[in-house]
Amino acid sequence: MRHGTTKFSFQQVDVFSSRALLGNPLAVVIGADSLTASEMAAFASWTNLSETTFLLQPKSADADYRVRIFTPVAELPFAGHPTLGSCHVWLSSGGRPKNGDIIQECEAGLIRIRHDKKRLAFEAPELRRSGPVELDTLTRAIKGLRLTADDIVDANWVDNGPGWLAVLLRSKADVLALRPDFAVLSGLRVGVVAPWDPMKDGRDADFEVRAFTAAGFEDPVTGSLNAGIAQWLIGSRIAPSSYIASQGTVLRREGRVHVQKIEDQIWIGGDVTTCIEGVAAI
Repeated sequence: MRHGTTKFSFQQVDVFSSRALLGNPLAVVIGADSLTASEMAAFASWTNLSETTFLLQPKSADADYRVRIFTPVAELPFAGHPTLGSCHVWLSSGGRPKNGDIIQECEAGLIRIRHDKKRLAFEAPELRRSGPVELDTLTRAIKGLRLTADDIVDANWVDNGPGWLAVLLRSKADVLALRPDFAVLSGLRVGVVAPWDPMKDGRDADFEVRAFTAAGFEDPVTGSLNAGIAQWLIGSRIAPSSYIASQGTVLRREGRVHVQKIEDQIWIGGDVTTCIEGVAAI
């Protein structure tokens, strides 16, 4: 057990944006093996970001590094923007993969990450839950989104760990107009997606996404949700095998999630920008 305060290398990065302050922020503590779970949880609660991660030595011989992911109130088995942000910090602090792809170990298992000249991308993990949403749950989600059943094109479970369900609307404008009732949605993680119309919305992206968390706030840009949505939409042939999702517009962010299906795998990519480098005393 540690006694007293220890200093750790620390970075705060912006994920899913090539420009600082327009993506989803993430705090990353480097070389955190000596920290206990309760100390990690306390620090994550203090940062008060949607997620804080801790880089550790891997337990699996196949992994390059291990990461633990904490929200201010709980630990997550997997999350998308913490995966890309943690990998960016691991590489920038001297990490080198054993083989071609980077292998991240987390509570959900081993996650494969690719690093090309443009950006990082993680292989979407298998869905833990998919298929139609039960009527009572969907009814609550629709009520919480202040919609009617006629507004919904389709709905599906897209849960790869956090517990997401997703609903498909008709247009980008419909998605941006949502003003959810978080009291009704409490306990549900609801993602909303709709296609862009190139003539009305431009060609900067193909879909608009919003993420409403079970804790009662909107997440700026969400890798896990986009991974699940991609598996649903591409698998259902609603979306092409390669597309860009826009997220965070209502929150004045400019998140861009790059989705690509290569053979049988779906990859979720995004830019990562370092905003803060320093030392954390924990």
